[in-house]
Amino acid sequence: MPPTPSRLAWLDALRGPAALAVALHHSGWTFLPGVWAEVDRRIDVGTWGVFVFFLVSGYIIPASLERRGDLRVFWIGRAFRLLPLLLTALVLALLLSYGGAFALHPGLGVRPLPLVVLGNVTMVQELLGVPAVIDVMWTLSYEMAFYLLAVGLFTTRQAHRSATTAIVLALAAVPLGLLMPGATIKGRADLVAALLGVAVVVVIAVSAGARGRPRTAAAVTGGLLSLALVILGSRIGAWQGLTVLAMMFAGTAVYRAEQGTIRWRTAVGAVLTVLACGVFAKDDPGWAPAILLAAGAFAAAFMLRHRPFPRWLAHLGVISFSLYLLHPLLLRVSPNLPLFFLVLVPLCYLTHRLIEAPAQRLGRRLTGPPPRARPGTDR
Repeated sequence: MPPTPSRLAWLDALRGPAALAVALHHSGWTFLPGVWAEVDRRIDVGTWGVFVFFLVSGYIIPASLERRGDLRVFWIGRAFRLLPLLLTALVLALLLSYGGAFALHPGLGVRPLPLVVLGNVTMVQELLGVPAVIDVMWTLSYEMAFYLLAVGLFTTRQAHRSATTAIVLALAAVPLGLLMPGATIKGRADLVAALLGVAVVVVIAVSAGARGRPRTAAAVTGGLLSLALVILGSRIGAWQGLTVLAMMFAGTAVYRAEQGTIRWRTAVGAVLTVLACGVFAKDDPGWAPAILLAAGAFAAAFMLRHRPFPRWLAHLGVISFSLYLLHPLLLRVSPNLPLFFLVLVPLCYLTHRLIEAPAQRLGRRLTGPPPRARPGTDR
């Protein structure tokens, strides 16, 4: 049975600090580059934050999917959870850029506008070789790849093989990463990128709207497509890209073990395999400490999951998506580090209340209430 809302405080207690860590990483390089260079040589705080997010997603997304067992409900929930704030942030970024207060990627101007829109709105731009309007959106591409792969496994009744999936992805990451250190889908492969982007839209639409064999075929195609995109399109290389996917499935393995679906030693073995293969994925002294400490933070919060967490920490977790997505927009308009955070946190409370929360409520009304006998969560 998926976790009840009363047991989710530990996840919010992770998400809030993770989002603030990413914001601190970027603001540190902006306002204190000399000091932050010394920190970054020891631990990449931004990488720590995003890997905490990946573990949390791996743990909770399968619970959200399996709560109702309905792909239409799942995809509508994801759309209303992510797109309203994303579209708002994209518009704000363009407006700030027009006013000279935000720097867009120079590659945006040389790629076809429909392709740029398709890549950024579907959130798979990172895997299509298309520049993101907001740089931190790169993690959303891996979230989407994870959703597609999780849906494929769920539809074929293989979702319980989370630990095996994590181990296979981690072990495959090493040789594939050595063979393909950079993206194959890159540069100005506009037609290929457009076809792949449209394919993502089609498999989501068919898996959400169809039934029977067409739904299964679309879900399986989506899962295979997500793997191909990560292997061929990861700007960070196949080793790091597959490590990200493997880490998310390691989080799922922990969820399976907690629910009694798999043994704890299997889940722990999956996590250790992912870490062992992933620590060497990037030649950066701050990388390995970051992913190891991310796993440690996740494990510590999990061990304390039945204990109460400070309410303010849980509130930060609730607004974590706003914190993550909006903080780059403030970097050029804030004069110093303290004021940056003093403006950022209240702003994100506001965007959550005015944009995220109403959109999530609308999504729930469109899909109907969850079964009372199987309470779940909405990430």
